[in-house]
Amino acid sequence: MTQPTPLASHLWNAPAVRVVPPQAPAPRPRPPIRGDGEVEHRGFRGDIEGLRAIAVLSVLLWHGGLTALPGGFVGVDVFFVISGFLITRLIVTEIEQTGRLSLIGFYGRRAKRLLPGAAVVLATTLVLSYLFLPKTRWAETGWDVVSSGIYAVNWRLAERSVDYLASDQAPSAVQHFWSLAVEEQFYLAWPPLLLLAAALIRRSRRAGRSIRGPLLVCMLLIAVPSLTWSIYLSSSDPGRAYFHSTTRAWELAIGAGLAIVAASLGRMPRALAVVLGWSGMGAVLASFVVIDRSMPFPGYVALLPTLGAAAVIAAGPAAGRGGPVMLLGLSPMRAVGSLSYSLYLWHWPLLVVARAALGDLSVAQSLTVVAFSFLPAYLTYRFVENPFRYAQAVQYSPTRAIQLGILCTAIPVIAGLLFQFTVWPPRGASRPVPSVIADAGLAKSADPAAPRMGAAVLASSPGGDRKGAPVDRPGQFVPDALAARNDLPDLYRQGCQASGTDTEPRSCTYGNQSASFTIALVGDSHAAQWAPALQAIATAKGWQLVTYTKSACPFLSAEVANGDRPYTSCTSWNRTLLARLTGDQRPNLVVTSSSNYRAVRGDRVLDSEESRSALGEGMHTTWKALGSAGVKTVVLRDTPRPDIDIAECASQYPNRMTKCAVDRDEALSGIGERQVAAAASLRNVTLVDLNDAICPTDRCAAVIGGVLVYRDTNHLTATYAATLAPRLNAALERALRN
Repeated sequence: MTQPTPLASHLWNAPAVRVVPPQAPAPRPRPPIRGDGEVEHRGFRGDIEGLRAIAVLSVLLWHGGLTALPGGFVGVDVFFVISGFLITRLIVTEIEQTGRLSLIGFYGRRAKRLLPGAAVVLATTLVLSYLFLPKTRWAETGWDVVSSGIYAVNWRLAERSVDYLASDQAPSAVQHFWSLAVEEQFYLAWPPLLLLAAALIRRSRRAGRSIRGPLLVCMLLIAVPSLTWSIYLSSSDPGRAYFHSTTRAWELAIGAGLAIVAASLGRMPRALAVVLGWSGMGAVLASFVVIDRSMPFPGYVALLPTLGAAAVIAAGPAAGRGGPVMLLGLSPMRAVGSLSYSLYLWHWPLLVVARAALGDLSVAQSLTVVAFSFLPAYLTYRFVENPFRYAQAVQYSPTRAIQLGILCTAIPVIAGLLFQFTVWPPRGASRPVPSVIADAGLAKSADPAAPRMGAAVLASSPGGDRKGAPVDRPGQFVPDALAARNDLPDLYRQGCQASGTDTEPRSCTYGNQSASFTIALVGDSHAAQWAPALQAIATAKGWQLVTYTKSACPFLSAEVANGDRPYTSCTSWNRTLLARLTGDQRPNLVVTSSSNYRAVRGDRVLDSEESRSALGEGMHTTWKALGSAGVKTVVLRDTPRPDIDIAECASQYPNRMTKCAVDRDEALSGIGERQVAAAASLRNVTLVDLNDAICPTDRCAAVIGGVLVYRDTNHLTATYAATLAPRLNAALERALRN
């Protein structure tokens, strides 16, 4: 996903598997409660309760890192089907029995059932974030809680999934609320639509005719376009597709369709129902094993778990004890099913906090945290969910239940805003880049007596310079760790970085707009990180700088992968850009660099060794084409890659910054050697290696010369890149003389 990474969590907030009693003029005694806490009544479906247990356990085990269940995340899709069935059954039954639907009654039941537990978990997550998460994650967590409180976090995560700048950030502690948001949006929109459809149907047909047939047609009018859109978007934009409500509506519609035809399903022959039920159970279990994150999801792949769940639900009444209920109806399964909502709410924040406090967890440790989540889940179920659900004050007063829902919505929203604006006060930004450049000595107006910063403190031959060695207390530095995420090249703010789906190059121009000498900066974000240094050079020399960069797209002829799929838009972008750079818009000099990638051949993502060879050939072919067109090329060897979030580490260990240092050899084990080999035999191509000024010693420091070197796991801060301008300027002058 991002397909979202384990980072891509999910679940649902399926309604209780019971029918809430109709309003009564006076309070009535509370219904009898089974041992596992659910109301016992004629409409209870033990197989559905057990199916909820199967679904939530698959998600918990997958988040715990159990590799035997690569598709455990599809438990959320099972819940979507369950929710669509239960909600629609309640609505259609009420419409048929009373001729109307009390929307305030419906929303009141949902509010008292779902919102108190969610409010408790969201508020507690803020407290845990304050105690255990690095400060760099507080701001995002505050906004995530706010959007979760209003059940819109799935849209926020959808946009973040296509934001390359956020791709290396740790997952949100409330990321799992995305699926709750999808269901809440369904709960808000579906009842009025059903009520409207029923009214129109009855107006156009004589009284007394069943509304179920026409409602089923309405359901198909929603499900078919949604599934079609889901299949398309899952292939073209999988990150966004994963979180969108529009790509999930068909899953809820499957359950809704089952509820509409439920009466007919009950007349199914028992033998057929038994086969159908167990086949569906097999499909659900198989989906946990055969589906993985490399597949376009949800799309057509999600048909396996959703149709499997639908088959279990459809066959249940007719199959009787011979169906899956013999397994799903067992007391332990029903007990877990009754806790499923609370379990889902609690397990993910606890995992995120544990990983932040203890570092990377083993599978055994992660599963221990997951097992521990049963305790707060039970306490929430016992002392929050049930008391509010059955409280006399709201049991027979939908208005009071709505008021309770408003309160439970306001709590996380207000708490998240307070956390954002008071617990995490905005910090000052870094020093302006021009000032840093002046300190580095490139600008003609530079004051020789001004203190030097960043790479400027290092010797002219910086390799081994102890001024760049890691220390525990480097003193005050810029940008502040909390502001480092935003210490970006100007081209990001100005919208010049092409996004994942763009096939046409975007450009920004800096320096002298009418200059006779033009530099083109070309490549992915590892090329874009050099823009501050090149801007300073262009300004000082009166040159023109034009940028052509695209997220996660190296400038080479080989096809690369985006996640686990061919990055087709990158291939098109490269083809168009190469024609531009060798045609009428030919620059005097191309400067390029790139990170490491996996190459694609056909539909197959190559392994590491094959990828290195394919990438090397792709670079050689592209640079040779530039040289044949008379364009000189400077290849900047890729920078060391710490693979730990340096800004987050610096905020977490301000007095033990050596914990943020990484081994130089490991950090350099990327694409650099291939860049050297690809450039070696080509005329008009010069390789420039400035890594000794980024990591001078055998361990790469987080701070050099009072400047934070990295803004995340692998990108230089714009401030530090700017301090490399004099060294890059000297390298460009040598290249142009050759």
